[in-house]
Amino acid sequence: MLDRLADRLDLVNRAVGATVRWLALFMVLLQFAVVVLRYVYGISFIFLNEGVLYMHSALFMLGAGYTLLVDGHVRVDIFYARAARRGRAAIDAGGAVLFLLPSMAILAWWSWPSVRNAWAVMEGAISVGGIPASFLLKSLIPAFCLLLALQGLACLLRDIARFAAPSPNDGTPA
Repeated sequence: MLDRLADRLDLVNRAVGATVRWLALFMVLLQFAVVVLRYVYGISFIFLNEGVLYMHSALFMLGAGYTLLVDGHVRVDIFYARAARRGRAAIDAGGAVLFLLPSMAILAWWSWPSVRNAWAVMEGAISVGGIPASFLLKSLIPAFCLLLALQGLACLLRDIARFAAPSPNDGTPA
């Protein structure tokens, strides 16, 4: 049952990951256009440079949950590499409960007033001539927190199921 609920939570980050991955291609193409315009034609547009910044921010902030889903985050595995299946589940669950979920809650809590204020005044461009939508850029912070917390919860549910499931070599009857 826990695995099925975790699989449902995974669907959110799978969909976001499948969409956001295209930003990498668009970002490279836009950066290439910026370089060609600047060094070949001597033309520069602030909003194009900010477009690269916006895409880069969206790619990393919205893709963090998907990265956790596919186990792509860096892991400091002093004990983890040598731990058995249940030990790894306990370490992962402890990391989610003690570090991941609380840090996402704190980040969302402290960033929310800034995001709310940015939306209230429809905060404009970072630079003169830039994209007049800083409120969208700031909105990536709570989206990041939500997506990473959802994936952290999915991982926690799987870890609980893995920890509770008997292992063939732990002496527990199957």
